[in-house]
Amino acid sequence: MSHPPIPRRLTAPAPGWTARADVVVVGSGVAGLTVALRHAELVPDAKVLVVTKDVLSAGSTRWAQGGIAAVLDPADSPEEHLGDTLVAGAGLCDLPAVRTLVTEGPPALRRLMAHGARFDRDPAGDLQLTREGGHHRNRIVHAGGDATGAEVQRALIEAVRATGRIEIIEHALVLDLLKDAAGAACGITLHVMGEGARDGVGAVRADAVVLATGGMGQVYAATTNPLVSTGDGVALALRAGAVVRDLEFVQFHPTVLWLGPGATGQQPLVSEAVRGEGAVLLDDAGERFMRGVHELAELAPRDVVAKAIMRRMLETGAEHVHLDARHFGEEMWRTRFPTIYAVCREHGIDPVHEPIPVAPAAHYASGGVLTDPRGRTSVPGLYACGEVACTGVHGANRLASNSLLEGLVFAERIAADLAATRWTPGEPVDDGRPSGLVDPRARARVQGRMSAGASVLRGAESLSEVARGLLDARWTPVAVEPCMEAWEATNLLTVATALVAAAGARQETRGSHWREDFPERDDARWLGHLDLTLGEEGLTMTYRRHDDGRAASALGENLEADLALAGLDPEAVAAVVAAALAEDLAEEGDVTTIATVPAGRTAVADVVARADGVVAGLPVAEAVFAAASSGRLSAERHVKDGERVARGDVLMTVTGPARDLLTAERTALNLLTHLSGIATLTHRWVRAVNGAKARVRDTRKTIAGLRALEKYAVRCGGGTNHRMSLSDAALIKDNHVVAAGGVAEAFRAVRQAYPGLPIEVEIDRIDQLEPVLAEGAEEILLDNFTVEDLALAVRLVDGRARLEASGGLTLESAREVAETGVDYLAVGALTHSAPALDLALDLRGA
Repeated sequence: MSHPPIPRRLTAPAPGWTARADVVVVGSGVAGLTVALRHAELVPDAKVLVVTKDVLSAGSTRWAQGGIAAVLDPADSPEEHLGDTLVAGAGLCDLPAVRTLVTEGPPALRRLMAHGARFDRDPAGDLQLTREGGHHRNRIVHAGGDATGAEVQRALIEAVRATGRIEIIEHALVLDLLKDAAGAACGITLHVMGEGARDGVGAVRADAVVLATGGMGQVYAATTNPLVSTGDGVALALRAGAVVRDLEFVQFHPTVLWLGPGATGQQPLVSEAVRGEGAVLLDDAGERFMRGVHELAELAPRDVVAKAIMRRMLETGAEHVHLDARHFGEEMWRTRFPTIYAVCREHGIDPVHEPIPVAPAAHYASGGVLTDPRGRTSVPGLYACGEVACTGVHGANRLASNSLLEGLVFAERIAADLAATRWTPGEPVDDGRPSGLVDPRARARVQGRMSAGASVLRGAESLSEVARGLLDARWTPVAVEPCMEAWEATNLLTVATALVAAAGARQETRGSHWREDFPERDDARWLGHLDLTLGEEGLTMTYRRHDDGRAASALGENLEADLALAGLDPEAVAAVVAAALAEDLAEEGDVTTIATVPAGRTAVADVVARADGVVAGLPVAEAVFAAASSGRLSAERHVKDGERVARGDVLMTVTGPARDLLTAERTALNLLTHLSGIATLTHRWVRAVNGAKARVRDTRKTIAGLRALEKYAVRCGGGTNHRMSLSDAALIKDNHVVAAGGVAEAFRAVRQAYPGLPIEVEIDRIDQLEPVLAEGAEEILLDNFTVEDLALAVRLVDGRARLEASGGLTLESAREVAETGVDYLAVGALTHSAPALDLALDLRGA
């Protein structure tokens, strides 16, 4: 039997009509509509055309139940969100891309709210934030309980239609990319199922093309993806010669409603947020099995939970496990998760009185069309964003609720790049790529084989069997006529073939890729990416060693991971350490140590507490030892940051070359004693207000260059952070009021320049309270108020805004101030005048 090659162009009639646009966006989910809307705002006279496979509201976005992850809580930080994302990504995240996501995400979310998206709020009017798997903080916003995607889709559709300048073509399947003689994108071909002038196969000529086609979940028999998610964008990109990266990393959502043996197609999702609110997983015997698997139990990253479920199902022979949320009660089910509650009832399950049967199903593709930070692919003029793209954010496994955020952030970046770049492609040319189609009847066979051998459980034998089946599916005994079913089947087979090739090549287990025959992660061989291209010889695969964009350092991967987990930027810590060491080490080096310590001598030293306190900065001190010795010194920590220590306790033991150890001693202790002093003082303030609702938080009174570290130390002491920078929120003070010409004018100026940005205002008199409340202040800073006036302010505000007490606070008065009912005590002394905790480095032996 002869197997035809993977088609490099879809067989289709010649275009019968042509449209023209400056930019054509393929897809109408959060990514596609955000590109169109933002580009129309940036370039008002641009002609933007959106092509969507079904109606505007039919993509994957509207099915997103959980929410959008973003740092909106003052107790949270972008570095902590970054750390959680890096952990989920299992070593393959691109650090600059993740930093872009967590820093540009909150303002992008606020712009979405300015466009009309309404998220759930508590009685005080604050956004309700919840947790999902892999997150260590409450940072997920949601809408309608569990209908976030539907609300996002509604708001974007209304905003796009309100512009009156964005053209929409619905019921249109994109076929192939048009390219000019230089290989640049210059439009697309598509098939429209409509009536009138734009019916059948046509072409859209455009200066730039943006792929926002969503996922490829329909490549599997059971998936959470809608019927339209047939991998059209990835298949088109492969046929166009673009690089596609990391297709093997397909995330399987652990808790999908089990509809019985043999159920296929789109399956109802039971959102991660259900576990975030306290639901637990039980096996057939009623045992809660996740507690012994991961420290976060049911809130572990999705790959961990999915694997644990599959293992338990294999051990017990069960077809599913149970998600138990009976303790929610009917009221919570109806208000917090109305969509899931209704779907369960529709399928004969009452989650109020019985556990929900769940099993993993294909959910999200972490890989896709490779892009740079601006959303550009390897084909000039072709962009990609959303699930179809591989931006580097997700690595080997997506962190829950990062997907809608990624769509927002990188869509806005594409719009900005389009506004700044003038693409002038030539006329489309026929580059001679052979065309072809797959028999539509192969679709079910492809899906069945993929679910059987290339899903959560994979191995060489199962993947080889799938690959043989996919090869056979290319052959058909009859001529295949161009039609929607044939085009989709061809796209599915193209994507499945590429996915299985990558999964077979990656001989390790990492993130959402689980090889039964290679159960361990192997960084020595596989800390890298698999790039695929489709050419005359078929698929070509290239292994690219992972480069996350960081400059090489001597910190080592384990220490960098520890810093990221602590919510610290490893690159920024390395820069601080390098600057601190440079202050001590001139060209001659540590002359005393060089003169007194023989070369080659090794030593062991202990970092010892000389006073009681709270420790902070142990990974930072370890970074000093690593950097000063080019990795020759090793450190063993005996306590964790945030723990209380007593005089005489050994905090860390350092072993290695004696010269390196003594050279690094002062720099390491400078940072460690300073940060531990901040943590210790913070802990005293926290204890002083214990029992009151008020939280102790810091200010921006920090040492230049050390803000992130000092604010981290505050968190170690039990406090919370206020603003990291001047762009986190607008803070109107008296000088701003004077400059703007009044309080109302200052508020209006901020709202006009930065719609959706939180506005705080500082006042120093009780009579200023009502005017700023009337303007909509979300947080009011009460500067140097007496205890009596603080109590009066709390009564007058009555929950309409958050209140912070600042100025003139002491440890002795902290309890009295906290008991007035304010939300925060702002203590500048935490960072600008905390005494260092007395620590020493004791040489133990040589």
